[in-house]
Amino acid sequence: MNRSYEIMFIVRPDLDETEVDKIVETFSGHVTTGGGEVKQAEKMGRRRLAYTVDKFNDGIYILLIVEAPAASISELERRLRVSEQIIKFITVRMDEENKRVAKIQKHRASRVKRSALPTEVPDAPAAPAVAAAPVEAAPAEVAAPAAAETETVTA
Repeated sequence: MNRSYEIMFIVRPDLDETEVDKIVETFSGHVTTGGGEVKQAEKMGRRRLAYTVDKFNDGIYILLIVEAPAASISELERRLRVSEQIIKFITVRMDEENKRVAKIQKHRASRVKRSALPTEVPDAPAAPAVAAAPVEAAPAEVAAPAAAETETVTA
């Protein structure tokens, strides 16, 4: 069963262009003879390394995207490890990574943004009409005798 992989390796910067091309063809040939297929081979150019490796501060980055069986990738990694022209390499299995990214995107798509939801405002009662003229307050003395009369009636 073929799986998809990304293989990034860094070649010594003192090699010329023809030697780099030969290295890419050699490792691509190892993939195809192992039953795999090289989907893309990209020379990313000379770049500065994050830290010194084997007394080199720069390296030529090469990316291979392949579909191959796991046994073929193991053999390719072994050959990358023993090659003197290769400073560093890394292999990433992309089918698992693609599944993980699809799962995250599906989860994000299922979540609804609160800002996208329509806002519902409960129906508020209509505001009472404002009187045209202000109402004057009744004097306090007028209300008090009425209360006194009610006491006398009930007693």
